[in-house]
Amino acid sequence: MSLLLGVNIDHVATLRQARYALQPDSPNAEPSPASIVRDAKAGGADSITIHVRVDRRHMQDADAYEVKNTCDLPINLEMGNTPEMLALALDLSPEFVCLVPETREEVTTEGGLDVHGLFDSLQPTVAKLREAGIKVSMFIDPDVEQVEASARIGAEMVELHTGCFANAFGDTRKQEVQRLTQAANKGHALGVQVNAGHGINYTNIVDLYEVPHFAEFNIGHSIVARSVKVGFETAVAEMVELMKGYQG
Repeated sequence: MSLLLGVNIDHVATLRQARYALQPDSPNAEPSPASIVRDAKAGGADSITIHVRVDRRHMQDADAYEVKNTCDLPINLEMGNTPEMLALALDLSPEFVCLVPETREEVTTEGGLDVHGLFDSLQPTVAKLREAGIKVSMFIDPDVEQVEASARIGAEMVELHTGCFANAFGDTRKQEVQRLTQAANKGHALGVQVNAGHGINYTNIVDLYEVPHFAEFNIGHSIVARSVKVGFETAVAEMVELMKGYQG
């Protein structure tokens, strides 16, 4: 099976919020995240990822519902483990939910969720999502202990945080590739789908070819940045083409 691409459109909303944070409902507010979904699909996207953060710094609730109502691709909702976000997820009913850590100080998600340490608080959320027929993923650092905890809690998928990999070079990157490989092997052995995301771009993606068992990459910022030059459909298509080099 070929590697799938989930396109994260959060930073389309970031661009809008840069000017219209106080007027997101203005007729002049652009670009609309939902308006870009058609281009993502035309470029070859397999799913759409959105992240409604507690502080609503980019995607708004209305964006999530508009995407859900207009998108015919599977939707992956990233969310923090809060009652508010769980209620949103259960009402929105996306195909997938990826539980992620959130802190107000960070610019973007800077690390994986501590599933092992937060097991008891995460378990009820995972159970409720699964009862609603929503597949659950855990956004975790490439750590065997976290993979094991994710499988134990009932997640069908893990998304390995590739931020440290993306920010490493030379021998340090090789070490990060080894960490990702160990985590991917463990996930595969436990019957958990292994995805990856954060910081993957048009250059470093080739170094991930060495890591086995990946099913999907979730990529956002690099595609949005590239689209400024070539347009969104082409930016997605270029990433899809690069992903064909992955042999699993």
